[in-house]
Amino acid sequence: MNGAGNDFVLIDNRAQKIELTRDQVVRLCDRHRGVGADGVMVLIPCASRKADWAWEFYNSDGSTGEMCGNGSRCFARFVQRKTGNPKDFTFETEAGIIGAKFHGERVTVNLTAPQELRLGEQVKLSTGVQTIHSVNTGVPHAVLYVPDADKAMVAQIGPEIRRHAHFGPKGTNVNFVQVLGPNHIRVRTFERGVEGETLACGTGVTASALVSSRVHKFASPVKVQVQGGDLLEVSFEEQNGGFEEVRLTGPAEFVFEGKIQL
Repeated sequence: MNGAGNDFVLIDNRAQKIELTRDQVVRLCDRHRGVGADGVMVLIPCASRKADWAWEFYNSDGSTGEMCGNGSRCFARFVQRKTGNPKDFTFETEAGIIGAKFHGERVTVNLTAPQELRLGEQVKLSTGVQTIHSVNTGVPHAVLYVPDADKAMVAQIGPEIRRHAHFGPKGTNVNFVQVLGPNHIRVRTFERGVEGETLACGTGVTASALVSSRVHKFASPVKVQVQGGDLLEVSFEEQNGGFEEVRLTGPAEFVFEGKIQL
């Protein structure tokens, strides 16, 4: 499946007979020797019974991930297809409980409350001091504004910021944001775990929209153009200086279904 070009392998493991190793995840995500994907999501029963379902999420390098916005939308449609349940439901992630709502082929996911919002920090890079904002929208994200997203040095300074001591010890995802107009931005993301730029990053889109609401006084909803060309929408409510009811809406498309020998 893909969500705005962010692509995933999804596996139905409700019977809990599959145990993926790190090497198997890496092979599945290999675009030359496997299926090819930015990550793998596995449908499992919710052991805590706090939600209707649960997932196991793996980045393409085999590491586990707490949360993925575009992946959440794909996972929701995958569960809907596999269970035959057309109604809204919830599923548990390492970042918390996610709610899913359906509007035809578009999906809205209610994300967990963002944390650790930090604005206007000065971070020393090899290219000089850069103003960087950050927030955790399920996973950590750095946000920096650029005049032209096409010319942003994603491949050059993305890896440096991702591993910078300022964001240690686990590092951060990095979003290069261009303001296109009122409540409208374009975002390119260097993703931790993928270790490269992806065509879209849902939690990065969300982080960029929330930071823009503070830095550029954007109001909800914020429209976000991603590198793959799709348009996502982030809505939110501001309460007591923080954000609540954060929602991400966008496409979630099936590409193909098949079997692979592990």
